[in-house]
Amino acid sequence: MTAILAINPGSTSTKISVFDGEKEVFTKTLRHTSEEMSRFDKVIDQYEFRKDAIINALKEHGMALGDFRAIVGRGGLLRPISSGVYAVNGKMIEDLRSAQYGEHASNLGGIIADAVAKAAGNGCPAYIADPVVVDELDDVARVGGHPLFPRISIFHALNHKAIAKLYAKEQGTRYEDLNLIVAHLGGGVSVAAHRKGKVVDVNNALYGEGPFSPERSGGISARQLADACFSGKYTRDEINKIISGKGGIVAHLGTNSYKDVEDRMAAGDKKAKLISDAFIYNVAKAIGGMAPVFSGKVDAILVTGGIAYGKEIMQQLADMVSFIAPVRIYPGEDEMAALAKNAFAAIEGREEVRTY
Repeated sequence: MTAILAINPGSTSTKISVFDGEKEVFTKTLRHTSEEMSRFDKVIDQYEFRKDAIINALKEHGMALGDFRAIVGRGGLLRPISSGVYAVNGKMIEDLRSAQYGEHASNLGGIIADAVAKAAGNGCPAYIADPVVVDELDDVARVGGHPLFPRISIFHALNHKAIAKLYAKEQGTRYEDLNLIVAHLGGGVSVAAHRKGKVVDVNNALYGEGPFSPERSGGISARQLADACFSGKYTRDEINKIISGKGGIVAHLGTNSYKDVEDRMAAGDKKAKLISDAFIYNVAKAIGGMAPVFSGKVDAILVTGGIAYGKEIMQQLADMVSFIAPVRIYPGEDEMAALAKNAFAAIEGREEVRTY
């Protein structure tokens, strides 16, 4: 058995999956209560708690640490790096622990992977793969409207790359031979231009670019935001929450669940219909805005993420953008399988292991 452990820490849960090569053996989501999380001031303070929970869950499933050939964690907020598989090393752990580039639960992925790999005691490697900070932007795409505000690549790199490679495989070709527009529609939204195997342009899906999403305001008026900042009505933290966390659909409708929005539309809620239409309208504009990157020569538009399960809204989106290229829908996001596939390719030598 080529046992691979994938670790994906979220804000209130830790998801673990065991794979035999690329075949899933089991997946378990370890839920963490608000009471448990309230004991920790910083994300890094959760390290021992989450690591122990993972090891205990593996024991319950009869898995010994020495059984694993590789451990792969969700990549966190690091300095900008190229796409690929990275060996966890001292510099990476230092940056993740210090939260130098931002604090997020995913920062624990590489740290815990390294600890579990060392505990295995069999030379088991620890990796991360395609973290959100993957940066392959063209130079022209980095230029913002003022030198103080360069454009930054933060997006759902793991799922983008996995879906793009899956589509290429289905077409009997290589990802590196295609021009693709990929849209990830989840709690955040990222729309990217994948040109011949590289993401040469993408909206900053975390800090205020692109379409609004269930929890993020996306691109909003800079002047209106500045006025709000200096109005005296909001703290810095409250403004940050408006941008990411309490913006977008949850601000308009009081829910961050698109299923709730769909249910409200079905019941005749006109406001829910307006906000949903506006969401799809903005996503369609973002997709269309990527077509000039390829001078219009786009092989396909791929739509993925949890919101892609909605058949009616996906048809609505396809009707708006299919004049650009054929539209393919890949509902959901299988980050655990993507992590495991990357790790398996690394230990088999099919994927270069990069150094951070």
